[in-house]
Amino acid sequence: MEIDEAAIVRKPVLSLACLGLAIFLVAFPCLSGDLIVGNFSAGDRSGWTPKVFKGETSYSFVKEDGRTVLKAHSRAAASGLYKKIDLDPRAFPVLRWSWKIEHTIKKGNERTKAGDDYAARVYVVFPKTLFWKTRAINYIWANSLAIGASVPSAYTSNSMLVAVESGNEKAGKWVNEERNIYEDFRKFFGEEPPLLGAVALMTDTDNTGEEAVAWYGDITLVSHEAVTLPAVHRTLNATIPGTDRATFEKTRRHGEGRMSRLGLNWNEFLRIFRICAQN
Repeated sequence: MEIDEAAIVRKPVLSLACLGLAIFLVAFPCLSGDLIVGNFSAGDRSGWTPKVFKGETSYSFVKEDGRTVLKAHSRAAASGLYKKIDLDPRAFPVLRWSWKIEHTIKKGNERTKAGDDYAARVYVVFPKTLFWKTRAINYIWANSLAIGASVPSAYTSNSMLVAVESGNEKAGKWVNEERNIYEDFRKFFGEEPPLLGAVALMTDTDNTGEEAVAWYGDITLVSHEAVTLPAVHRTLNATIPGTDRATFEKTRRHGEGRMSRLGLNWNEFLRIFRICAQN
């Protein structure tokens, strides 16, 4: 019987490396966490600028289900709020928010200008030097478009409408949403996205002349590292049983930024760690 001496050596070495990496991960984590774009639960609208298209939708803070949220009320009007940012969507790829509507727009139609009204929408804007190349992704509470479906805006093909909710089945209920804006941009526009320039929200009824009410919860962008955290933690826990999430999070926050200061690459670290865990 042949003996694989390299394997004999490799197994202990990889096990020790895996243990070392696991200890390093606990002691020197570098996750950036969430970036709060809309801190509405704190009654904070700083940095959000009104954008009026026709008439004016009212936006105000109210107490809803025991928390502070942003309420939008539109009567045959279209105005929104936007917040300028300057971020690489590869570093912060996931957008999270919560919302609730009173009802959808009866005469709303995602495919026509006359029906281009929505009780609630949250969108991301990717500006280009040439303004006509600026692109946007509108995450809408659709009127009739099926959940998961997408169509170009009736006004410009540079803006995509994505139905994350549709119809009145969930009207009156809070719904949590999550979208990977980096992957969505690549899917809809077939190229790598430029820097993210703004996050916006709007409740509009100017085209149909109807009335709509919506409520918006906090809006956050989640870092790439935070998105991969659950999988890494599962691997870590399998390697060193007993590393509960609370402890892992505490040490993560304590050591945030340490790896970057040491000049280490997070993705390469994850790759090596996964190889170790498989051996």
